[in-house]
This record gives sequence, C-alpha cells and structure tokens, in this order.
Amino acid sequence: MTDSSGGTALVEAAPEPVQPPKSVKAQKDPTFDRSTRRLWPLFSMPGTVWLLLLFVVPFYGVFAVAFGQVDFLFNTPIPAWNPLHWQFTLFGEVLHASVDGPFSAVWRRTFGYVIASLVLCVAIGYPVAYYVARLAGRRRGLLLALILAPWWINYITRMLGWMSILDPTGPLNRFLLHVGVINHAINFLGGYPAVVVLGLVYGYLPFFIVPLYASLDRIDQRLLEASRDLGVGSVRTFLHVTLPLSRMGLITALVITALPMAGDYYTNQLLSGAPKTTMIGNTIYYYLGGGSQKNVGACLVIQLSLLLLVFMAYYLVLTQRAAKEASR
Repeated sequence: MTDSSGGTALVEAAPEPVQPPKSVKAQKDPTFDRSTRRLWPLFSMPGTVWLLLLFVVPFYGVFAVAFGQVDFLFNTPIPAWNPLHWQFTLFGEVLHASVDGPFSAVWRRTFGYVIASLVLCVAIGYPVAYYVARLAGRRRGLLLALILAPWWINYITRMLGWMSILDPTGPLNRFLLHVGVINHAINFLGGYPAVVVLGLVYGYLPFFIVPLYASLDRIDQRLLEASRDLGVGSVRTFLHVTLPLSRMGLITALVITALPMAGDYYTNQLLSGAPKTTMIGNTIYYYLGGGSQKNVGACLVIQLSLLLLVFMAYYLVLTQRAAKEASR
C-alpha cells in the first residue's frame, strides 16, 4: 500500500482471535451419564423401602379393614386383602353419618378448632417470624433456638406440664385466687373448648413459625429499601411488598400446621377428655383403639385422609403456579 508521500507503508494483518482451549469435559461422557443415572436410584432405595413399609403397607391395611367384612358372631372386622373382594356399603353409611348423622357434629367441631387455632397461629406466629427474620439482628440465632426448644421435649410431656398448670390446685388457679379474679378454683381440664384450642396452638406453633421465617428471610432487602425510597411508609410497604412476597410461605406454614392438627387426638384427650370437645381424631382412636367396630374407624381414617389430600393437592397446585410465575 502506498502513502501520500510515495513511500510504501506496511500494513500488519489483524491477529487471529485466540480460541479457548477445549475442555476435557466439554463433551459429555455417555459412560458417566449412565453411571449417574444408576447411582441416584440406589441412593433413593432406603427411603423408598422405608416409605413402603411404614406408610403404603399400613395404609393398604386400613383399606382392607374398611372395605372388608364383619364377623357377625364376634363383631370383629375381617380384612379383605384382595381389592376385588372389597365392599363399599359400610363406607357409604359412615360417609352419610359424617355428612348428616352422628359424626357430623364431630367434623364441624374439628374444623372449628383447627380454624380457630390457625387464626391464633397467624396472629402470634407472623409477628414473631417477621421480627426474627427482619429485625432480630445478632439475637436471631438465640431466638430461633428458643422457638425450636419445644421440639427438644416430647409433645405429651409438654401437655402433661400444661395439665399441672391448669389443674384446680395448680399455679394458675392459685394465682387467680390470690389476685381476686375468681372466688373458687376452676377446673380448666373439665371440657373447655378454649383450653383445647390454646393447647393446639401451643403444640403446633413452631411448625407455623419456622417455614414462615424461612420465607420472610428470603425476601430481597433491596425491594423494601426501594419502597421506602419512593416515600412509601412502613405499613404500606408491609401490606404491598412484604405480605405478598411471603404469601407462599404463609400458605406453607398453614398447610404444615393444619395437616397434623386435624388428626390430633392426644391434646384433646389430655387437656379435656370431655365428650363435648371430642374431635375426629378422638373418634378414630375410640373405634380403632378400644372399640369393636374397627372398620368404622378405618372408614373415618380414609375420609380424613382424602379430605387432607384435597388441601394438599391445592397447595401443590399453588406451589407450581408460583414457581412458573417466578421463572418468567
């Protein structure tokens, strides 16, 4: 190439781009993929066997008893292990008794206790979870340990402690008599629905707080700061930012708390024991534990399981929908 002065200018060619070296693992090793596909099922085998032995097989036994026959001489159930021999007449009768019969009051009472307990769990647990997740600072570890501390003690042992507190000669009655609130001792263990509800809240409140705390702790702090930078107050920030972002955590906490609470029977048995506070779990325990009509108790177990399965399926649908919205 010639420049304006007539000389010859040398033009260097542009250097070729350096290609990155090919990684040894750039190409997939089919042998490695096959071994990986075989390895993970082996890891899942112990859990699968455990689930089959302790859940599927016993639950199948419940179906066999519920849909089996009855020995009319001894009035004892005869399990039908072959599904082709199942009979659904008794299940239909128990279902009718649950909808419009002697079991309907027990179902309504159970739903009422569970709903009242969940409302109290939200009123108590949400502020606690919010404080631990957003405001506790260095005290977070200590507060989490205090929340989880009841799990270190057996549930029945904790209920027995409440029995001693609520006893007519217990410290609660002595305190109320000392300050003059009551004139005579009250037997709080004599069948008060409020005592049963408070016992359920006390027993299952940690189940509610822990998943809700995990959801609140994952909220991006920058979103809250952006809301405040826009001049939004703390209350509106909570209502329009924190609460919607913690919705799935709140639903998860409600489901985890409601599932065991609906079938609870020992809380009611220990803190009340009166027929007027009987829940469906107590009725199932009566038929399966001491009564002769164990097939009736098995039918009630199936009804409760199907009802809880509907709520669990609804929760899974909400979870998948939230995951799809988050991936967009």
